[in-house]
Amino acid sequence: MNNWLTCVSNIGTSFIIDGLHLKSLNQWYNKSVAKMKENKPYSFWSNRLAAITEKRNRQMRYAVNKAARIVMNHCIDNKIGSIVFGWNQGQKNSSNMGKKNNQKFVQIPTAKLKSRIEQLCQQYGIEFIETEESYTSKTSFLDNDVLPKYGEKPDGWKSSGVRVNRGLFKTLTGIRINADCNGAANIIRKVAAIFKFDLSKVSRGVLSTPKKVRLWTLQKSPCL
Repeated sequence: MNNWLTCVSNIGTSFIIDGLHLKSLNQWYNKSVAKMKENKPYSFWSNRLAAITEKRNRQMRYAVNKAARIVMNHCIDNKIGSIVFGWNQGQKNSSNMGKKNNQKFVQIPTAKLKSRIEQLCQQYGIEFIETEESYTSKTSFLDNDVLPKYGEKPDGWKSSGVRVNRGLFKTLTGIRINADCNGAANIIRKVAAIFKFDLSKVSRGVLSTPKKVRLWTLQKSPCL
């Protein structure tokens, strides 16, 4: 959730769209709603609640549109003709990360972002490919591990690498790369054979040092 969208291309680029600010916006909204509804009936509503809800919805729409535009501009600028989007149907409905984490996850509008990117792909003539993403975070891309399909994991299958922590993946030879970039590269690999994608430029450097992109930037106060 800290990294909303991790993007890796087969031309040798990578970047991560930050999700921390989205989380903080939702946390502020949830706390504000809880405070206003404290000791009130379940159906309580007010103009103030309507106002902060509309504000939050506008912020989410802005985030979706800006993130989709960042992805699309990157594709246009680098002459990338296909986007592969990893997506497991019903992943929000079946999430089981605890009450607080479930709330954070469900409130991030990733499904709307996927739909917006698909719309822009149609507008600009870019191919949009959706694929399931099972085992992509566990499999080592640089070790060229077998990448099972959903429900088809072979008996005794084991990844060559290991996820050291939330953001770090260690390969069989001890190379440490960004865990989300490793997963993103594996998502492309899910369909690479079908669409004849050349992944030779997806190197250790691409997976180790993705550029961080923030949807909101703090404005510096002018010097007096």
